[in-house]
Amino acid sequence: MINRVVLVGRLTRDVEVRKTQSNLSVASFTVAIDNRRRANDGTAQNTADFINCVAWRQSADFLGQYARKGAMVGVEGRLQTRNYERDGQKVYVTEVVCDSVSLLESRAQSEARAQNSGGYQDSYQPSYQQPAYQQSYQQPSYSQPTQQPSFDDGFGSSAGLDISSDDLPF
Repeated sequence: MINRVVLVGRLTRDVEVRKTQSNLSVASFTVAIDNRRRANDGTAQNTADFINCVAWRQSADFLGQYARKGAMVGVEGRLQTRNYERDGQKVYVTEVVCDSVSLLESRAQSEARAQNSGGYQDSYQPSYQQPAYQQSYQQPSYSQPTQQPSFDDGFGSSAGLDISSDDLPF
């Protein structure tokens, strides 16, 4: 049986870190993932899925210290279901228990995003633009050298190398 989950998305709120009775750190957070679906009329409809996640120990401490609302994160873990009773009602919870969590943007990118949006938004609104790595990539341009490289054949001739088609083996 395989139970692996890999997610890439943005934090919907600041990470909440608590300590257990045995002094282990546990972080709870939600990752919003853009999801494109086709409507019945064939048009693309953009929605978001909100996935609850839990990280433990050093991962929890790291997230609590560095991850903020809106940060792009990569999560790898396993899906887990649990239930508990609240006010006589049984509550079922499905969440991703994280094995590893990575911040996928630099601090400078995160701060620039926060400044451009006037700070973090009160509620998550997914962005449906191309990812930044696709927007900023430009095909390198190659040009011919303006000066012909000099060639010294060792015999005092600097005329260059003459390769006529009959000298080639193909």
